[in-house]
Amino acid sequence: MKKSVLMIALAFGVTSAFAQDLTSKKGEPILPEAEDWAISMDADPIFQFVGNAFNGNTSNSAPATGWLNNNQTIIGKKFIDEKNAYRVLVRLGFTNQTYKNMVTDDADVTVPVFPATTGMVEDKFKMKNTNIAIGVGKEMRRGKTRLQGYYGADAMIWISSSSMKMEYGNTMTGNPTAAGQTATPTSTTWNTSTGAVSSVGPAASRSLSSKSGMTFGLGVRGFIGAEYFIFPKIAVGAEYGWGIGYQMSGKGKSVVETTGGTGPTTGEVETVTSGSSKFGFDTDLNQGTIFGLRGSNTGTGSLKVTFHF
Repeated sequence: MKKSVLMIALAFGVTSAFAQDLTSKKGEPILPEAEDWAISMDADPIFQFVGNAFNGNTSNSAPATGWLNNNQTIIGKKFIDEKNAYRVLVRLGFTNQTYKNMVTDDADVTVPVFPATTGMVEDKFKMKNTNIAIGVGKEMRRGKTRLQGYYGADAMIWISSSSMKMEYGNTMTGNPTAAGQTATPTSTTWNTSTGAVSSVGPAASRSLSSKSGMTFGLGVRGFIGAEYFIFPKIAVGAEYGWGIGYQMSGKGKSVVETTGGTGPTTGEVETVTSGSSKFGFDTDLNQGTIFGLRGSNTGTGSLKVTFHF
């Protein structure tokens, strides 16, 4: 009887020691330590790959998480000690895109003889976008096993702007006096979201430029989450937050070329768009576009994988 009790106690002690052993077989620490750095990314591709690998179904859908992937946000950490870390959230985005399309030259009034073709001119569409967002925060952790809970707060600031410019190869003339001159020149209509050509044809009016007002916002967000360290210094976890934020956008401007008045003449009509502002307090309020106010899609958490080194 005594031998049985001793064996049970020994087995329990070994099991407890193994459960609390937070190093790998190679002696590598599993949990983060002081001076460690970490970076988090969207976990969707990992779950997508694992799901497809096990059942061969390429249409598997990973859990919907957003944030990290949708807003191209980088989250980095620097551990003060094993239980406390500073967080940095960064997005720096600058794009300058130019799209071109060839259209019929209205000034070429000659009748082409095969194999010659009608003359062509070039239309251009340029898009510029700026997205800058920076956040800093503090993270505190709890737990003595592979399962770690954490909580803290982030403060964030963001700025964004966009502009578009169109150039046309054919000239718009309010009072045509020569062959090839027209008040409805052949022009390209662009999809201003993708840069694709929507249509080509006569245009009585056409966009020349558009500029959004500068958007500025700031917010504070509390968060809570949990991670499980599946390998040494590699954790999968989920995070939710509750934030308060304010965002304002300045006035924008658009310019359209058209004809009118006596004559008639060609002119540029300028339209000013009003600005806007938003204020809110809700779950994960600051996880929208570049930390902007998410609107009706509040409450979405982040499923992520974090690497420590």
